[in-house]
Amino acid sequence: MDEPNTKPHQESASTGDEVWRFGHVATGAAQSHLVPGWLRPSVGERRLPVAAAILTAAGLQLLLSQRFTFFRPHWVLPVLEVALLGTLTVINPVRLSRHTPAGRYLSLALIAVISLDNGISAVLLDSKLIGGTAGNQAGPLLASAAAIYLTNIIAFGIWYWELDRGGPFARNAAASPYPDFLFPQMTQHHLARDDWKPTFGDYFYVSVTNAAAFSPTDTMPLTRRAKLLMTLQSAIALSTTALVIARAINILK
Repeated sequence: MDEPNTKPHQESASTGDEVWRFGHVATGAAQSHLVPGWLRPSVGERRLPVAAAILTAAGLQLLLSQRFTFFRPHWVLPVLEVALLGTLTVINPVRLSRHTPAGRYLSLALIAVISLDNGISAVLLDSKLIGGTAGNQAGPLLASAAAIYLTNIIAFGIWYWELDRGGPFARNAAASPYPDFLFPQMTQHHLARDDWKPTFGDYFYVSVTNAAAFSPTDTMPLTRRAKLLMTLQSAIALSTTALVIARAINILK
């Protein structure tokens, strides 16, 4: 019996790896014409967009009603988040150019704290809505739901940014050719400049559309962890919006 022909697949994988390796060794015009920008080493991203998103999330957590917070006093975790952000800013004040293991662990711990706190708040809100103890005022209820919904978007946007191809430092170093998310510019090179690469704004947009549509839109998750994260985000967004809107309409009537 003839053995199955695996040569085309092997050649395709080999070609992809060769393009990635070429991005590390080629320079100048040859590199810019043959290797996409997202596969080439580049300067670090700016700190400001991510810092602004984290500060916004901390502010939303402070505004959230204490009825839907688990950790007391409710300002403890936001203060911790700002402290962790301050430490990370000291390591990389303007651009993310200095990679340290401690900084990586602190970054993951920071987003884990935000996600944990917001996830617990979403569970408390949903359980109180189901149990009929969430309150009888539509305004505060909608405000709390909005805070949880927006924090959910910010948290998962940072998760996507932190995990895709190993995180911002690994992407800047072009350490891996295998993405967790497939952006349109990766397959349609004529839609972007030669030096295009995904930055925090792109991942934030992915998070916004996933929370609004409850599914991927123009950017596709490729790995299991990316699919799992998007599923979890959609579940939180869907449960929060559906239950809150239903309760608010009932109160307004």
